[in-house]
Amino acid sequence: MSQPLIIPRRAGSATSTTARQGTTTIGFVNLGCSKNQVDSEIMLGTLVAEGFQLTGDPTQAEVVIVNTCGFIEEAKEESINTILEHGQLKKTGTCRVLIAAGCLAQRYQGDLLKELPELDAVVGTGEFGKIAEICRALLTPKKRRQRIWMSKPPYLYDELAPRLRLGKQHSAYVKIAEGCNRNCTFCAIPLMRGKQRSRPVESIVAEARQLAAEGVKEINLISQDTINYGVDLGIRQGLVSLLRDLVKVDGLRWIRPFYLYPQQVTDDLLDLYAGEEKITKYIDMPLQHINDRMLHRMHRLGNRASIESLVDRIRTRIPGVTFRTAFIVGFPGETEAAFTELRDYVEQAEFDRVAAFVYSDEDQTPAAELDEKVEREVMDDRRNTILSVQETIATAKGRATIGSILDVLIDGRSDDTEGVLEGRHEGLAPEIDGVVYVDEDSTDAGGKASDPAPGDFCRVEITDAAGFDLVGRITATAIH
Repeated sequence: MSQPLIIPRRAGSATSTTARQGTTTIGFVNLGCSKNQVDSEIMLGTLVAEGFQLTGDPTQAEVVIVNTCGFIEEAKEESINTILEHGQLKKTGTCRVLIAAGCLAQRYQGDLLKELPELDAVVGTGEFGKIAEICRALLTPKKRRQRIWMSKPPYLYDELAPRLRLGKQHSAYVKIAEGCNRNCTFCAIPLMRGKQRSRPVESIVAEARQLAAEGVKEINLISQDTINYGVDLGIRQGLVSLLRDLVKVDGLRWIRPFYLYPQQVTDDLLDLYAGEEKITKYIDMPLQHINDRMLHRMHRLGNRASIESLVDRIRTRIPGVTFRTAFIVGFPGETEAAFTELRDYVEQAEFDRVAAFVYSDEDQTPAAELDEKVEREVMDDRRNTILSVQETIATAKGRATIGSILDVLIDGRSDDTEGVLEGRHEGLAPEIDGVVYVDEDSTDAGGKASDPAPGDFCRVEITDAAGFDLVGRITATAIH
């Protein structure tokens, strides 16, 4: 996902494109995943705390920072194109300094500076806490020289780090760990983010309390490998321990963990999901493939039998669970028979949400050296097939909810349709899943006009389904 960051109107943040006298304006563009968004929020909070002025219009910024993504080929291309685009602001805007930060910067450092003379600096994933210091150094009058700020990525924010949150004020991402210890052959994350480093439970809980005090109702727990949380701290069943403490935080309504690896899933964890009201009945677990040979080549633990058993176990122990997963198509050696096995499994398993990614060779990963490459056209066709199969499943599942009454968190007014609100039930994660549309002027069951605000929970009767989205009417507001 790519977008200029819209700076929210609140204390300490920019409310216009004009800098206060004596301050330096910063324009920011965030690329990539929710983990990148948290990094951007930390950098923005640090800059504000250090006296910089933020602007939502990069054409008016003296310093432009692009927080890059380097996960797959398309993401790298998007990052480079964004840097080139904003490099033009040195000619057409007020830009004096252009910085590339984040994953792509961490991986390619000198290559970026060599190939992109527009850049003044690259800032790696271990330097986010120094971003204000870096900006000041680059703004100091002297002969222009491209610079690299890079170290091994030990940086891990805590609850004391300044943070300027973006997006919905009632929903927040909380990064509980950084890096990954897995050895998936296709993945470059350990090269960019290092080995897993978990935040202490106390730090995460303290941040959750702060967020709840600010009006946050939903926290989304993110990391590269959430199921492995705490292993580096010597905590047995670390995710279970963390969740048991988080559910005690007053004010939170939904706690949603993301990115569960399909191993080490204990009955204690599943029972916690099933029994704790605050933990959403929502499993996000990338399976990547179902064919045994493909799983072995990917260096994924387990096989088809263990995956099927786990999926059945999750659905049995968490009644009504929403299951989101992801698969890679076109991995080296994926024959037509292996893909057909995957397609048939997606059709049979009837997951609630499925993402499908086209494989790409990533520098310095073992998979890049594998033989039996699949042509891009074939990969694209396979991805489209998986998405088509899933769309049919999702449509049927949506239709099956018509007539049910669900608790819905209101996110705000729809950008697409006037007079309509958008919300989500617990089976719809922010930004990646569908939404529930409700009439802004609807009345509840007693004929009282409903007037829900963003962050309110409403009881909604589902009246229709359209693709991945639902339509409903409010029957009661302010559900607690």
